[in-house]
Amino acid sequence: MASRKRNRNRDEVYCDYSLLFLVIFLLGFGLVMLYSTSSYEAQIKFGSSTFYLRKQAVSTALGIAVMIFFTLIDYHFWAKFAVAGYFVSIILILLVMTPLGYEANGARRWLNLGFSVQPAEVAKVGMIIFFSYFICVLGKRMQQTKAMLLTIVIVIPVVLLLIFVTNNLSTAIIIFGIVILMIFVASPQYARFVLLGLLGAGSVVVVVLAIVKGIIPEDLSFRFARINAWLDPESYAVEQGFQTLQALYAIGSGGIFGKGLGQSMQKLGFLPEAQNDMIFSIICEELGLFGAICIIILFLLLLWRCMIIANNAPDLFGALIVVGVFGHIAIQVILNIAVVTNSIPNTGITLPFISYGGTSVLFLLMEMGLVLSVSRRIKLEIK
Repeated sequence: MASRKRNRNRDEVYCDYSLLFLVIFLLGFGLVMLYSTSSYEAQIKFGSSTFYLRKQAVSTALGIAVMIFFTLIDYHFWAKFAVAGYFVSIILILLVMTPLGYEANGARRWLNLGFSVQPAEVAKVGMIIFFSYFICVLGKRMQQTKAMLLTIVIVIPVVLLLIFVTNNLSTAIIIFGIVILMIFVASPQYARFVLLGLLGAGSVVVVVLAIVKGIIPEDLSFRFARINAWLDPESYAVEQGFQTLQALYAIGSGGIFGKGLGQSMQKLGFLPEAQNDMIFSIICEELGLFGAICIIILFLLLLWRCMIIANNAPDLFGALIVVGVFGHIAIQVILNIAVVTNSIPNTGITLPFISYGGTSVLFLLMEMGLVLSVSRRIKLEIK
């Protein structure tokens, strides 16, 4: 009896408090930068400089409660709802076309269900849980090419609906990237992914060259205009290139250490929707290159902790959930910073935990709750 008791004492439940601290710090920093970025516009539009801050703070508080709830629930419980999550995601996207859907900032991507919700954010969580479950069901068959293709085929309806129903190419890219990363982790056949990567990169290069050479008419799609604005923003400074140029002005004027918190000039009506996908440019302007690098390091630390949890997860289902969340945050951070610095065309992707968006922060914290739930099921042997 004494020996059993000693063995039980040697097994301790692990919880990644480092990850939790990073999330809380990013949330706090996000609220500070949101207030600094949005106070002028909020005062002009709504007569209160704290309008955006108050809405985001409520969503953040609710999100923390949701994160705690998901942390305490065994992540295996959500496998029961994996298939339902897939179909609910599709249904919510389709509801955007009904009277429940409404338009904001020139895009019809939101639902009014008594509260505002963006189906794309629901779909991210739904796809992470569903494909974690689906890949586990396939098991060793994931080594076969047809199983990999089947997994890709299943995600395509969601991707197409996001593009053609909500006109949300950025989220479609993120979800497709998440699934590809999960397949990559679950399958040892890496040569196939190299081939897919080369084909994807080749396709992008061909499209860009076709636009540059004038083979594809500019007026065929507004996205082609965005690509032209990316290649030569100064020629499109009045329309598609305006936001990008203002963001670059903000980054350039920040220098090494920035103008100081709250001292941005671009947020004073020059940079449209600065509190959303362009908030990183205001960080660069107020805190400089130093502040921007610090934020990037914080995201890298958060992703590193996710990798540690995924490597030590009790089973494949838990590991894939963490890999899915890892992919979501990594892709979104990379794309946001790339857009702000004009490394890629403007796609309207927010910066996780920092940009304004109640639905976004709520579901991000839900995902972090899933990751922390996996971490709590890791048992450490104390020698």
